[in-house]
Parts: sequence; structure tokens; C-alpha cells
Amino acid sequence: MSDPINSLQNDELFFEADGQIAQGKISEALTTLEAILLEDPTYGKAYNHLGWIYETKFKDYNKAEEFYKKCYAYAPEYPAIYTNLSILLSTLGKYDELESFIKKGLEVAGTDKAALYNEYAIMFELKGDYINAIEQFKNAVRFSLSDANVDTYSKSIARCKKKMELLSE
Repeated sequence: MSDPINSLQNDELFFEADGQIAQGKISEALTTLEAILLEDPTYGKAYNHLGWIYETKFKDYNKAEEFYKKCYAYAPEYPAIYTNLSILLSTLGKYDELESFIKKGLEVAGTDKAALYNEYAIMFELKGDYINAIEQFKNAVRFSLSDANVDTYSKSIARCKKKMELLSE
């Protein structure tokens, strides 16, 4: 049984690490996240943040994937893991795994459904399936509350239509 005091301390350290990342203090965030995991190796959200750092700052995709998958194993209810791991799987071209993971993520409360549908659409676009890509970009529009993202998704739809036209000649 986990100690509620240590759990609260780890939550506080997690929020501290989150702030450090936001301020660009990556080495400090790494130290803080590692301290959390020394105390509780099952603290899933810390693995998500480590995955994000390794993916975006170090471009170490294998290590990032390892951390993201640990987050998913220990904290499958943590919404951010679905967007982060989906983006990485797309980057790695692991489309079968990506499709399955997005479908799971769409069922989890609090996930960014617009972002997940966007990743789904990008997957279809990269596979040359423009009809399904357009459909998923439309789903992203439906779930978005950001004008800027709606504009991006709209441009993506137009790009897919243009590709269909150009590649059918």
C-alpha cells in the first residue's frame, strides 16, 4: 500500500518538474523526475515527462518510447500519454500500433480528442489514404475548441484534396 504522505510529496515534485520543463530548465526537471522515480518507480506521470524530454530535447526516440510505455503501463488513465505516444508512434511510422493506441485513447476521459484525431488523420495521409485522412481531420475540427487548430485542420483537408487531385493525373 502506498504511503499517502510520499504520494503527496511526489505529486508536489511532479508539479515542480512540470514547471521546470515549462521554464526550459530541462536538467533540473530530469533531476526532479528521477527523484520521484527513486521514491516510487510506479509513478507513471513522471515517465511521460521523461519520454517527452527524450523525444523533443534529445531526439532519443527509443528511450522516449520506453518511458512513454512505462507511463502507459503505470498510469493508463493519464490523458497526456495518449497524445505524446501517438505523436511518437507517428514519427516512427509504427502505424498499426498507432491506430490501436489512438482508438484506446479516444475512450479515455480527458484526452485531447482533436489532437488524437489529427494524429489519426496524419497517419492516413502518410499512408496515401486521403479519403480517411480527410474524415479524421474533420473529426479533429469537430472536437477542437481552438480557432488556430481549426484553421490548421482545414488547411490539412485542403492539402489532402490537392494531393488526391495531383496524384490522380
